Amino acid sequence: MKVTLLGTGSPIPDPNRAGPSTLVQAGPLNLLFDCGRGVLMRLAAAGLFPGMLQYVVLTHLHSDHTTDFNDLVTTRWAMSPVEHPLPVIGPPGTEAYVQRVLAMLVDDIGYRRDHHADLNWDPGVLVQEAHDGLVFDQDGVRLVAAPSDHRPVAPTTAFRIEHDGQAVVIAGDSVPCAGLDTLCADADIYVQTVIRTDLVQAVPSARLQDIHDYHSSIEQAAQTAARAGARTLVFTHPVPAPAPGTEDEWIALATPHFDGPIIFATDLTVVET
Repeated sequence: MKVTLLGTGSPIPDPNRAGPSTLVQAGPLNLLFDCGRGVLMRLAAAGLFPGMLQYVVLTHLHSDHTTDFNDLVTTRWAMSPVEHPLPVIGPPGTEAYVQRVLAMLVDDIGYRRDHHADLNWDPGVLVQEAHDGLVFDQDGVRLVAAPSDHRPVAPTTAFRIEHDGQAVVIAGDSVPCAGLDTLCADADIYVQTVIRTDLVQAVPSARLQDIHDYHSSIEQAAQTAARAGARTLVFTHPVPAPAPGTEDEWIALATPHFDGPIIFATDLTVVET
């Protein structure tokens, strides 16, 4: 399997990091996890267009993870020569979210249909809500879901992709929890959003301090990886974004807790298993 960290940013705008989004290529399937800002630009840089995706998977409905979902829907629809509905998987609430996005796009849909005689169908989105257990087993690829913990954002879901004896876990935003432990058991790659507690605590902002209680710290992510027996730990969505050249400082905070390879991802980092 091939994992491409398309966007590794957070809600804080960063010129070097697009919003949260991860591409997992397993067997014949291209799976896009989350749709943060700039996702289509990063997807194009990875060599794919929206019509080449078999599934879009949302870990949760926080705006930074869904900002460009509407762009993905519109671009896939407008670029498709034939009707090509977009399969979307996400936690309970995803169907209602998708319908609200489509309602927001109604003007644009009308403009494009009026302009292009051959575009005679509306965007199609096929939603499957999933939160715990097997989501699909297709073409030798299994997708398994488990509840994560990002409260008060709820429900939120983490996912495990299995193919050819290998396993990748996309955690999304979460503190350590039983669902992550289950999914990460003996995983080859564990991708986790992280915060650096000491740097966040140094910022005199009550609103920023609030992120401690619903994101994994560097240390907590490393502990989850070690507890579950994951082989490679990948950090993404760092808060705050590290100053160039300080990435090793973040990794150093994790190494007392996890002795496997640790990768501090930047946009378009590729990890294979």
